[in-house]
Amino acid sequence: MVFLCSMLVHSSNEFLCCAQQTETERFPNLASNNFLPQGKGIATRFKADTGMANHPDVIFADNFETGELGTKWDSDSIAKTLSFSAPENVLCGQRCLKVEATLGKDTGGGLTKWFDSADKVFVRFYVRFDSHCDYVHHFVTLRANKGLRGGDKWSGFGGAGLLPAGDERFSTALEPMGNWGRWQAPGKWNFYSYWHEMKESPDKNYWGNSFLPDPQPVIQKDRWICAEFMLKHNTPGQADGEQAFWIDGQLLGHWRGINWRKTDSLKANALTLETYFTDRWTKNVTNIVYFDNVVIAREYIGPTSP
Repeated sequence: MVFLCSMLVHSSNEFLCCAQQTETERFPNLASNNFLPQGKGIATRFKADTGMANHPDVIFADNFETGELGTKWDSDSIAKTLSFSAPENVLCGQRCLKVEATLGKDTGGGLTKWFDSADKVFVRFYVRFDSHCDYVHHFVTLRANKGLRGGDKWSGFGGAGLLPAGDERFSTALEPMGNWGRWQAPGKWNFYSYWHEMKESPDKNYWGNSFLPDPQPVIQKDRWICAEFMLKHNTPGQADGEQAFWIDGQLLGHWRGINWRKTDSLKANALTLETYFTDRWTKNVTNIVYFDNVVIAREYIGPTSP
């Protein structure tokens, strides 16, 4: 399955290392400076995202209302952990994606979409954590691959603990971070990023670096949350790249000055929508996460119109 290739197997040592690899000094959070839009975006032009895929700046959209499971995505096969959910759990319409992970049996699952990239890539999705959902290990990830064909489409997958060379991969994931069990599950929103100028961990490996806005509340369960993030490509070799994320239309984090890549051919062109449970702090046997109204675009999307 495609999503299995995205899994990054962590040792207990890595968790300790990751705790120290925050990027608050090199990259201050600029969210309070209002460089980026907030609130309403292109989604306000479409009732419940209906017809969103026809907007000229929309690259991909799936509200899970039509077709077989995963038909709009590029996954080779669909895990048994994925299903369509009943209307009572849906944001709008009749269906949403349900990911159910069972400890000791599986680690969850997800879907991957490769796409033609842009200078700025915006990803918006709705997520709802079940009231019994515990800590999540990996979540929604945007990956840069050398191309969209053959082996090049896989260059951005894997590589846990290794420093990217700058011409084959970089990635950033918007994830709930539990701070190693210190925050109530599922935790707080955080960017988990890999690129060729990331910090080395104390164990001399390269685990993902964190971009964590502080302060922010713990993520609420059992409600639909509009999550959106943006990645701006840098001029190859120059530190003029960016990333940012919004929760329910509010900009929580914005970081500039990132040298994502060394070559123009390396672009963020694959989105993995997944929940992956392996954390040693996860105690609940069954962990369910719902997704709905996923959009990839070239401009700010914003919350859906009722």
